[in-house]
Formats: sequence, C-alpha cells, structure tokens
Amino acid sequence: MPNDSQVSVEAALMPGDPGLVREAQGWLRRLASERRLSPKTVEAYARDLRQFLAFLVGHLGETPGAVGIVALKPVDLRAFLASRRAEGVESRTLMRQLAALRSFARHLSQEGYGPASAFAAIRGPRLPKTLPRPMSPAAALAMLDTGTRAGSEREAWILARDAAVLALLYGAGLRISEALGLARRDAPTGDVDAVTVTGKGAKTRSVPVIPPIRRLIEDYLAICPYGLAPDGPLFVGAKGGPLSPRIVQLATAELRGALGLPETATPHALRHSFATHLLGRGGDLRAIQELLGHASLSTTQMYTKVDAARLIAAYDAAHPRAGRA
Repeated sequence: MPNDSQVSVEAALMPGDPGLVREAQGWLRRLASERRLSPKTVEAYARDLRQFLAFLVGHLGETPGAVGIVALKPVDLRAFLASRRAEGVESRTLMRQLAALRSFARHLSQEGYGPASAFAAIRGPRLPKTLPRPMSPAAALAMLDTGTRAGSEREAWILARDAAVLALLYGAGLRISEALGLARRDAPTGDVDAVTVTGKGAKTRSVPVIPPIRRLIEDYLAICPYGLAPDGPLFVGAKGGPLSPRIVQLATAELRGALGLPETATPHALRHSFATHLLGRGGDLRAIQELLGHASLSTTQMYTKVDAARLIAAYDAAHPRAGRA
C-alpha cells in the first residue's frame, strides 16, 4: 500500500489549482486505504489523472480546478480519448484511464462539488473479445522439466528455481506476482500441502499444492546456494536478491524456443492452462474461481468458452461429418 509521502508526491505532480491537488491527494489515499488497491494500480490511476489534467490545460486554455472538472461535457472527454488514441494507446488502456477518471469524478461529487454527469455518460471503447490460449498438458509439463534446458549454461539451482516457480503457476494456478511474493517460511514442502498467497486487492487465499509441485520446490531449496531468511523471499535471483518477474519471463522464452511453442506460451498462460485443464477434467467452476482468486464468477466463466472452443476444434479436426468435409 502506498504511504502518505508517496501519495503526496503523486498528487503534487498534478497540473491543477491547489484545491484540485488537495482533492487528488485525498482520492489517492482513499484508493489505497479504503478500496485497498495495489500500489501499482494506485500509481497507474495517478498517472491517468495527471495525463488527463495536462490535456485539459491545453484543451481549456487554463489550469483546471475541481469545479471545472465536474462541469466538463462529454465532448471534452471524447477529445481526451481521441488524443490518446492518436498517440497509439490501445483500447484496454483507454478503458482503465476512463475508469480512473470516473473514480476521481465520483470522489469530487462525494466531496460536494456537484454531479459529474459527463463521466457517467461517456462510453468507453469496445474491447476485442479474446480468449486465453492454454497450452496442452504435455507442453505445460515439459516446461516444468529441468531436462528441457539441459544444454543451457544456467547453473543447476537456477534451472531448479525456474521449474519450481513455473510449477506453482501451472500446478496451483498462481499469478507470477503471487509466486514471487511467497516468503521462505511459507514454502509448501514436506507435509505442508497448501500455501497462502496474497492476490489482487491484498486479498489472501489458501491454495492446495500437490506432491509433485512440492518436490520441485524442495529440489530447488536443496541446492540453492543462499541462506534464505524465514521472512525473506522464497525465490531469489542469481545474486541472492528478490527474483524479478522479467527473469521468469526470459526463462519461459528460452523454454518456448527449446520446445517449439508459440509466443502465447507465457508464464500467465500456465495459469490459464491450470484452469482450463481442471475444467476439462470436470472441475467445479466455483472451486476454480476460489483457486484462481477471481472476485467475480463471470471472470472464471471465460474458461467454459475456452473448453468449448477446444472441443469444437477437436470435432472439426477429427469427425467425418465436421464442416471440414
């Protein structure tokens, strides 16, 4: 969670009159403390508001204030979105920026500046409907095999570490940030068959860890050259510091090359594969939702579409009465 000094710095960078800067500071603090958004989300929202206010300086010809923000018209918001689009910003980012601006507008309304109706009236850009692309079970398991990178110049303990991290993504459905956020004392080894992780919104959940995944973690710990403090990270980098997600992504890219997998075979694809393969084997959708840490069942339901798409593809490829005929 961002501390007060970080929030103050973010707010101080806002182009606006003192009253608006003060409201921005209160809004960011509320996002962090009451809504418990992650520090990165708060930082992104602050950046979105800062870009919007900078745009308004040129668009309106004056430094914006809180009253001026709630008085904006839909045409003003459309002009901002159009300017961002012209800069090459994608629809998903525009949707997040619009969500940030709506949140700030609601804050101003709650603080007595009046209804900011333009923010509710504007429609965001449509997002392309894309389904996650899971790997095959064989490909996912091959990524967890240290033998896949046997010809690599990496040290044995680093190969074991990478296999253990990826095993938590595929074997327990963790996000990469959740796996790298584990402390040494929380390592699921021996008879410890579950791990507590902190997910989005600082929400915690308990996830079972099956024996093959625990063995990979034990293999890594047995040859890790560093003494890991109980409160320190479970997974460390080559110099003993916290392991960076970028290192895991690079290891996955090396595995893709060794296995001939497509660019869609990413660390997050292992998490998608975990959910899709569970569902394909008759897993309960509600249980999968809890395992993944999804706040809404609708987010988990996309895996039913993935599984249906896989079945249709298999039918088209093999059935004599399929459309390919």
